[in-house]
Formats: sequence, structure tokens, C-alpha cells
Amino acid sequence: MAMALPIGSEPQTTTLPAPQPPQSLRNPLPLSASQEAQVLSPEFAKCAQGRTFTVAWSCRVQQLAMNSCMIAHATKAEEDGAREDWFAGVMERKRKKEEESVAVEKRRVEIIELTRRQEEKEKAELELKKAQEEKNAIPKKSGWFGGR
Repeated sequence: MAMALPIGSEPQTTTLPAPQPPQSLRNPLPLSASQEAQVLSPEFAKCAQGRTFTVAWSCRVQQLAMNSCMIAHATKAEEDGAREDWFAGVMERKRKKEEESVAVEKRRVEIIELTRRQEEKEKAELELKKAQEEKNAIPKKSGWFGGR
């Protein structure tokens, strides 16, 4: 059974949400809470790190500074620029990490090769030493009176 509308009210129509613009790959949204803290206020993020509910009074000065700065300067364009800078740094850090891992792998291969060469050298020296000892060894005389 349908309920009647109150007198003087009009039926409400539901509207579909406006289509969202496609997200930029260079500026993905939304950021995580820690990423937003890095973008918006490094000092507040440093102060808040490792704290839970004590952040409210421990980092009050940094929070007030961040809020006043945001009121004065934070525009959508500024936030987007800060995100761009942060993400540019992410790509640079990722590139450096990949370069370091390539250098580590290259060094690992060199060390394995040096170790293999050293083992081969030691094995060859040992075989040469055995051959030299066998060549220089005095043969034992055999027989009844040969050894005395």
C-alpha cells in the first residue's frame, strides 16, 4: 500500500550523479591518508607519525599552521601541483630503486663468477701439486730384501 504525500509537498525525483571525469594516470585520485599528509603538510605528518589520539594536543601548533596556510593558499590548482610533484618523486624513487637492484644483480653475478674462477684455480693447483708429488715420490722397493 502506497503512502500519500503530505499536503503541500511535491514528489521528489532522484537524479543520477554527474559523470566523473576520467582519472589522470599522472595525478591519480584519491590519495591515501598518509599520502595526503605528505602532500599537504610534511611538518604535521612528521609530528603525527607514531601517535594515535595524542596527536590532537601534541601536534596542535603544526595543525593550526597547516590549517591557516591551507586557508590562505590551498586552491585546487595548488593541490594538483603538489600531487604532481609528489608523484614525480615517486617515479624518480622507483627508477632509482630499479637501478640499484640492477647494480646489485650485476655485482652478484660478478661475485659468483669470481668465486667460480677461484674454485677452478684452487682445483687446478691441487691437481698440479698432486701430480708433482707423485712425480717426485721415491718408489718403494718391493720384494723380500728390497725395503731394508
